[in-house]
Amino acid sequence: MRKFNHFDEFYLISVLVLEVKEKLEKEHYDLPVGENGRDDEDMILWYLKDRRFSVEEAIAKLTKAIRWRQEFGVADLSEDTVKSIAKTGKAYVHDFLDVNDRPVLLVVASKHLPDFDVFYYYYPKRLGEVLFVEAPFVFQPIWQLTKPLLKSYASMVKFCSAETVRKEYFTEETLPISFRD
Repeated sequence: MRKFNHFDEFYLISVLVLEVKEKLEKEHYDLPVGENGRDDEDMILWYLKDRRFSVEEAIAKLTKAIRWRQEFGVADLSEDTVKSIAKTGKAYVHDFLDVNDRPVLLVVASKHLPDFDVFYYYYPKRLGEVLFVEAPFVFQPIWQLTKPLLKSYASMVKFCSAETVRKEYFTEETLPISFRD
């Protein structure tokens, strides 16, 4: 049995990315190109990894995501858009990073509406590095219904107590006001 080295792995991944690009160009030529488009190699790689390197599954999910981005007008989102949503009090970006240097989005579940999705699509390349803190902790019953629909994305969500948030994610100086005693 042949052992693969890093060059072999890089080569195989590059071949898969190219295969996805070519199929998207041939089968979905109407999709936009450029950043977050059908030829965005970083995004293609992300979807390949997400779909465990299944080219067909990555294409299906990527096509759907690009079309959604187009329909929703993600390219037109701006910092002002995010700020206007933040003014509603449904969610806000914390002024400080957490102890792992990740941006923090605080979501007030009692005020939550689908507008929250704007943060995900405004910062898609950093999603894996964002700490999502949900308070108050009434969202878990809804989460049990939603979790199966999210598949691998569900692993990005962690529920923890306010005490855990205080001790593990922030310093005393950076702790969000809503988590102070």
